[in-house]
Amino acid sequence: MQTIHGHIAGLKPSELKSLAYLYRRRLAPHQILSPELARNLSELSHQIGRQIGVMVDRRGAVTHVIVGDTKRLFIPELGRARAGRQRFRGLRLLHTHVSGEPLSRDDLTDLSLLRLDLVAALQVGDAGFPGTLEYATLLPPHALREDAPPYRVEGPVRVHALHEDFTELIAALEGEFAEATGVVQALDERPRAILVGVEEASERGLDRRMQELERLADTAGLAVIDTIVQRRRAVDPRTVVGKGKLDELLVRSMYLEADLLVFDRDLSPSQGKTIADRTELKVLDRTQLILDIFAQHALSRDGRLQVELAQLKYLLPRLSLMQKSLSRLTGGIGGRGPGETKLEIRGRRARDRIARLQKQLKELASKRQLRRENRERSGVPVVALVGYTNAGKSTLLNALTTADVLAEDKLFATLDTTSRRMSVPDAREVVVTDTVGFIEHLPVDLLRAFKATLEELQDADLLLHVIDAADEHAELHARVVDEVLRDLELDHIPVLDVLNKTDLASPEQLAAMDRQGNAARVSAQERVGLEDLMRRVESALQASGHGNVKPRWKVESEALMARLEAEAAQEVPA
Repeated sequence: MQTIHGHIAGLKPSELKSLAYLYRRRLAPHQILSPELARNLSELSHQIGRQIGVMVDRRGAVTHVIVGDTKRLFIPELGRARAGRQRFRGLRLLHTHVSGEPLSRDDLTDLSLLRLDLVAALQVGDAGFPGTLEYATLLPPHALREDAPPYRVEGPVRVHALHEDFTELIAALEGEFAEATGVVQALDERPRAILVGVEEASERGLDRRMQELERLADTAGLAVIDTIVQRRRAVDPRTVVGKGKLDELLVRSMYLEADLLVFDRDLSPSQGKTIADRTELKVLDRTQLILDIFAQHALSRDGRLQVELAQLKYLLPRLSLMQKSLSRLTGGIGGRGPGETKLEIRGRRARDRIARLQKQLKELASKRQLRRENRERSGVPVVALVGYTNAGKSTLLNALTTADVLAEDKLFATLDTTSRRMSVPDAREVVVTDTVGFIEHLPVDLLRAFKATLEELQDADLLLHVIDAADEHAELHARVVDEVLRDLELDHIPVLDVLNKTDLASPEQLAAMDRQGNAARVSAQERVGLEDLMRRVESALQASGHGNVKPRWKVESEALMARLEAEAAQEVPA
């Protein structure tokens, strides 16, 4: 007897024999469901009071006979035959509904997740006669409307009135899918990501956070193919989103050929593992995405060590839970920097590596301290640029100092501290330092890991708070920077607001963001307002006790004399 899958407990031998007889049924290749097979399925289902289904291949042969309960079928493992980006599985599910209900959500989920050719539900009528039939097929991506389900439902229709040619239907669908997939692959070969946002009842600003998450994903090198949001009274402690939304997420990820999921909030180790196990996709949270961006943009040895330290601290509590999902959670997006080999180290080795990194960073910090002390002895004031990420700090540094620092329209394009000299009016000199941009909800551990990058701020005599005045969320971003400066205990240093991108901002936006009424207004890209900014910098330094800023000629002559004296001290008399 061939295998009868599913819920067969309590069935009589005669009923099992009748079910096994279904394996001998065949359909013509063009038939979706024949009247004879429909009659067999309906009668047997009425007799045992349970759903009955058969899997049929493209030749019309029955490959699986499945028994469910009154509500649903539980499909056995089908393997990955034929399933692929441009092809369906080569199997269709034909099954009964004993209570007269239409195609269920479970039916349509199975259609999407298993990439079946077709799913059909046959209503069992009175006395076991077949009723009407509903069937569904997947839709190609280009035919999918926004927020619409990825399938097409036909019916209800009587089996005798079913005239659609199955061979032509499936050939047309696979052709459309192949064409759509080819176009997508030609346009964008980056990893395909679905963004997931969850907002609790007590929170606000989900739409804004999702826009920022999309920019973070783009900076990390991801192609965002869909965004799914959910507003809940409280996040689910196991899966963040609810069960129904997770099923929807699973269907969308399979249908849209997603490579990974990116969550707007930080996930606990158990949440990340549960979601990864259920979806069989790589799962990133906000912190991991930011860490990946840091890994891509850190250029100095200091920056790379900081990235590795932050990644290991993030990974350490997750090592015991990763097991088989380790390969999905490391390497590529979300696993750059130290690399997959170092990220796969366990427990004690991870802690040992963290200790070594901290020691190396401490040594580098000592060298930076020496450089700062030398700069202090020279009497040159330090002006540090701070601001929200992508506010235009690096572009402003380039404009003020004729430097050639990387300046891109991406988040966290700058991670390594860069210092350049700048002349203010009367030929006086200051050192201008560019620093990493801040961002809303920047994790504390991440900020600590990059404390060395921000050490330059501790010795600054003036902070230039660069604000993207054209950003619709400029006021919120300015508050975030103020909070970070307070958290870093830097709020005692004088601050001069610099409204950047004034060429793109309206007069109303500029007036709203001039918080103290004395903000400098510039366009670093167009090099507008720089002279006024330098005069304001000089005035602010004088007000903070740096009125005796040394002219450039004096700084250079003192440096030359100090070098000559050092060389003379090293000479040995003949």
